[in-house]
Amino acid sequence: MEYDFRRIEKDWQKKWKASNAYKVANDFSKPKYYVLDMFPYPSGAGLHVGHPLGYIASDIYSRYKRLKGFNVLHPMGFDSFGLPAEQYALDTGQHPAETTKKNIATFKSQLDNIGFCYDWSREVQTSNPDYYKWTQWIFLQLFKSFYNRNTSKADSIDNLVAAFEKEGNAGHVCPGDASIKFSAAEWKAFDEKQKMDVLMEYRLSFCGYGEVNWCEALGTVLANDEVVNGVSERGGHPVVKKKLRQWYLRITEYADRLLQGLDTVDFSDAMKEMQTNWIGKSSGAEIDFAIKGHQQKLRVYTTRPDTIFGVDFMVIAPEHELVSQVKSEEQATAVDDYIAYVKSRSERERMAEKKISGVFTGAYAINPFDGREIPVWISEYVLAGYGTGAIMAVPCGDERDHKFAQHFNIPITNIIGSYYNGQEANPTKEAILENSGFLDGLVMKEAMEVAIQALEDNGIGVRKVNYKMRDAAFSRQRYWGEPFPIKWIDGIAYPLNENELPLKLPHVDSYKPGPDGEGPLANIQDWVDQKLETNTMPGYAGSSWYFLRYMDPDNTEAFCDKKVSDYWNQVDLYIGGTEHAVGHLLYSRMWTKVLYDLNLIGFDEPYKRLVNQGMIQGSSRFVYRINPSTAFAEKDFNIGSVFVSAGIRDK
Repeated sequence: MEYDFRRIEKDWQKKWKASNAYKVANDFSKPKYYVLDMFPYPSGAGLHVGHPLGYIASDIYSRYKRLKGFNVLHPMGFDSFGLPAEQYALDTGQHPAETTKKNIATFKSQLDNIGFCYDWSREVQTSNPDYYKWTQWIFLQLFKSFYNRNTSKADSIDNLVAAFEKEGNAGHVCPGDASIKFSAAEWKAFDEKQKMDVLMEYRLSFCGYGEVNWCEALGTVLANDEVVNGVSERGGHPVVKKKLRQWYLRITEYADRLLQGLDTVDFSDAMKEMQTNWIGKSSGAEIDFAIKGHQQKLRVYTTRPDTIFGVDFMVIAPEHELVSQVKSEEQATAVDDYIAYVKSRSERERMAEKKISGVFTGAYAINPFDGREIPVWISEYVLAGYGTGAIMAVPCGDERDHKFAQHFNIPITNIIGSYYNGQEANPTKEAILENSGFLDGLVMKEAMEVAIQALEDNGIGVRKVNYKMRDAAFSRQRYWGEPFPIKWIDGIAYPLNENELPLKLPHVDSYKPGPDGEGPLANIQDWVDQKLETNTMPGYAGSSWYFLRYMDPDNTEAFCDKKVSDYWNQVDLYIGGTEHAVGHLLYSRMWTKVLYDLNLIGFDEPYKRLVNQGMIQGSSRFVYRINPSTAFAEKDFNIGSVFVSAGIRDK
């Protein structure tokens, strides 16, 4: 008798649904276990084969833990706001609200056909106003908070204002602009616009003008992790640099805690390395170099101040503001042409480029210790957003600098004696310095501290810890996203009252870009008349905290009751792809730390264990069985048949 699995499966699925077999209660008396899959974008006509790859494994493990007596939370939802969903709607000529609704229905039907044990009563959709009300609410908590470096945690902006009224900002260095300094009397004399501008430089969610990845075809700004080889990750459209007013998250303030937190979670070594490299913490000094014939100074960050006497040229980012001010008349055309070339390149593409390129600006910096004139170049391998956007190049100690010097015939100063062979750089810290003025005779690793002290004593440099990670762009010039709960009045951003949430996304028939790079909401006169922000939040806004809403999805008074989050706590097992290593995972970890700092949850890491399921690549590998012969094995070895690739067989 044939096993009619289709009929039997359908019958049992009906019974499971009717009996709420997979419904999960917040039963605090039972030990809990939280298994979570990264929820999908409902951006296509249905699931692709990669989705069930991870879902099947997590489903099996959830059933196992349930049989072992655990109260297992294993929910599913949809990351339904953002660029992927909107782009699918554009590609198919439909409204994103309609395509999202249809795609979610298809996804759910396919997931149910597979027979997963999801508790659909806990489903979340990031585009549902009942959900994004709380995304907007959390954004407001970020807006109303700053990172208190004295306590190493988020704190109320009201406490910052109280400190300013008492002592100015002497006890709170400005993270947005360290040059901002004022006394209590000066603070009290500021008008409202001045005060709000200062506070914006402290807020955890803040607005400012910055150079962003602009994709004309998509009509929006993309985060660094959404740009691959100079084109958009989704659609492959060209991306260029452009200055726009943007919202950001001040994730750089959490850099140290994000690094420290990696020691407390069970992520793969590869994943930890990716996040560590993305954060890119380093220690060194900032040094001010005078520029010959100009009042401006060139500030450089270096991790090797001990090599300052070996500086043979400077390189500044092509987009650095000093370039236009210091370029010579003779070099102006070459400089402008090179800048135009670089604007078409993504940061990843520039960092990965092996071909050496650059242009001499015609300007010279002055070594602050020996007065030597140092030529100033621009090159794409220096990025404006990392450090100060400028480097001091020491060819004998850095291979990239060495190749650059050789390529452009720049003379090389040897400060490390026999450690430099003239053919390649040596990044050693063990050499005894030569040709290095007051550092002569010191071992390099010992000279670092001496050099930093001399820089500070002479007022030409300061000790500095730096990070490669930048503050995260948090706005998109698109329609399909969470509206910002912000009004702009006389150039000041005012938060909406929390009782006005959710600020709902208006329905529009056309969602083409607005004027001057603004979002489609700028085309809605009623929206503009209310002075509401016309950008929308990025896709990662809703996914940064969704694991918390699954715990308490029907709560209308809070994003999640603290007693409930204390019970379910961290996600015990999180399954998803490595492509989210430096995007979603970092943002979610930051949001969790902020909520913890504000005493809204009781843990500061969202995911206790992360498993990456790998990727189905749609290709196969053929092997061939051969019998051993003297060509493959000596007679002393007794082996059976072996499998080899076709390439080896043909050889």
